[in-house]
Amino acid sequence: MPTGSSPTARALRTLEILRARPGTTAEQLAASLAVTERAARRYVEILREAGIPVESVRGPHGGYRLGRGTRLPPVVFTEEQALGLVMAVLDASNADELVGAALGKVIRALPEGIGRQAAALRAYAAVAPDPRAARTDPATASALVSAVAERRRVLVTYRRESGGEFDAEVDPWAVVVRFGRWYLLGHSHRADAVRTYRVDRIRTVHRTPHRFTPPDPLDPVATCEENLGKGWRYPTRVLFHAPVERVAPWIRPPMGTLAADGARCLLTGSTRNPAMYAQEWLAAVPCEFTVEDGPELRAAVAAVAARFARAIR
Repeated sequence: MPTGSSPTARALRTLEILRARPGTTAEQLAASLAVTERAARRYVEILREAGIPVESVRGPHGGYRLGRGTRLPPVVFTEEQALGLVMAVLDASNADELVGAALGKVIRALPEGIGRQAAALRAYAAVAPDPRAARTDPATASALVSAVAERRRVLVTYRRESGGEFDAEVDPWAVVVRFGRWYLLGHSHRADAVRTYRVDRIRTVHRTPHRFTPPDPLDPVATCEENLGKGWRYPTRVLFHAPVERVAPWIRPPMGTLAADGARCLLTGSTRNPAMYAQEWLAAVPCEFTVEDGPELRAAVAAVAARFARAIR
């Protein structure tokens, strides 16, 4: 525990240690808290003063332990954990009234000193929402996670960006949270291919009796990011006039697959939004490039170039 932690935080940590390791000696407790034995005994006294029975047993097998019948709250937060929880909720741009109400209950259940700091952090921290984040229904996410855990195939109704809907039978391999959006990664029996689905666009989830075996090994995040660059409407093929090791740090997985081509490298993929691909992704790469394929992407790059040219006339 950092030396700057408050006595309350160390007392809560003491409670956690005694609950996990009954019979902890003062010497062991001091080592875990990074304090002196005298200070460790003081934190035990703080717990006793708060009404938590802590027994001390002498002898070679003695130490501190919680008294019989001690009723503890199901969750005990340290100061750092409580403030970190509030910060995580504030950082989540899709935090809505449901999450806010739950956070309020947590804050009210905290000890007075910690709760006061957490409430102040929540009240006075201003949050700018992320426009790219999407609201994910907790019930839908829970149903998908359960299917992943049970390795049970699901039938989902999915809404396209255009508004149309279709049904897909999917072996759910994993649920991946990426930059404020939740994705379902799995094998689509409709397409007979790996697919990623935005969870906020899944309207219904029905578990089927069919079981499946996910690929082994599976890196859900890497597989999801790689798959995000495939299967979109507009193909992309960009030749960078620089070696792959210079270009690679600037390439995001959804942009496609980057491969060396002698002293140059080739990026092959697809996109549903050529304008975004040109303005946000390609424009950020500090290397010369040529769009070899994809008339829609070529037009989008030309539009960006013309806009910048007009800016310096």
